Amino acid sequence: MSSRAQARAAQLAIGNYIIYVGFAVVFVFFAVVLYDKSFLTIGNLTNIARQTAMISIMAIGFTFVLSAGEIDLSIGAVVALSSLVTALVLRDYGIWLAVPAGLGTGAAIGLINGLIATRVRIPSFLVTLGTLGVVNGLARWITELKSVPVTNEGYNFVFGSGDIGPVPILFVWTGLALLVGHLALRKTAFGRQALATGGSKTAALYSGVKVDRVKTFALVISGTSAALAGMLYAGRLHGARYTLGEADLLTVIAAVVIGGTSLFGGKGSVVGAVIGSLIMGVINNGLILMGLSVAQQMIFQGVIIILAVSLTSREVAGR
Repeated sequence: MSSRAQARAAQLAIGNYIIYVGFAVVFVFFAVVLYDKSFLTIGNLTNIARQTAMISIMAIGFTFVLSAGEIDLSIGAVVALSSLVTALVLRDYGIWLAVPAGLGTGAAIGLINGLIATRVRIPSFLVTLGTLGVVNGLARWITELKSVPVTNEGYNFVFGSGDIGPVPILFVWTGLALLVGHLALRKTAFGRQALATGGSKTAALYSGVKVDRVKTFALVISGTSAALAGMLYAGRLHGARYTLGEADLLTVIAAVVIGGTSLFGGKGSVVGAVIGSLIMGVINNGLILMGLSVAQQMIFQGVIIILAVSLTSREVAGR
């Protein structure tokens, strides 16, 4: 192996662990700066994990989309619509129909996104931007801007508010999504095909990969994960509203990209996406304790995305 190849291998090895180093640096920074503002209390750390659970689940689904070389801008709207559909069906028909209705809403939107992007050949950026508007409109229309309370105690316990002993149920959902997502991306034929498709569509086609099917399924996964996040929001907040998820897109993109998934496709990490969401959760929590406003937090998120994309672009250029 040449010295250049060895240096490249060492660089990749370091890159695999940089996300964990970044998390440690961010955590220690806020622990030191906010040592007198209850940052390190069990209650605050548990709250960070609860607040990032839905972001983590959306980030896991988003990882598949980016890995396949696509993007999904509609996830925030899917969160809102799926939570409202779930709450309405739960109120009128019960939990056994509400759960598939909520998940089915997200899957259907993902399928529509995928079919339009692959059959009509419109870039997924534009397709999901249009879907964002349509779904946002539907979320506002079906309830006339009214919130829908969720009073089913069983649903609230399982989907957001419950605890299994000392462990919040949201931790369990995050762990299950992490396990399934990681195995699907790294250990299944679909995961390998998604990475191959994002890396080089032409090479994937010549290798026999059904590229359009892979891209469509990746968008279905993204829509379904956003729907699950919406259902968890509804269970945690004991209600659904059209505003749920509207500010989550930037956070999800930031979490996925700083977690090691390339915006240009071909490289993805489900574990990194979850760690990235925890980093964003720690940062947001720390900024709140420091007295920064929501607007300032959004600015900070935008800066993080720009820096992460810059690093990704340099990496792609160096290949």
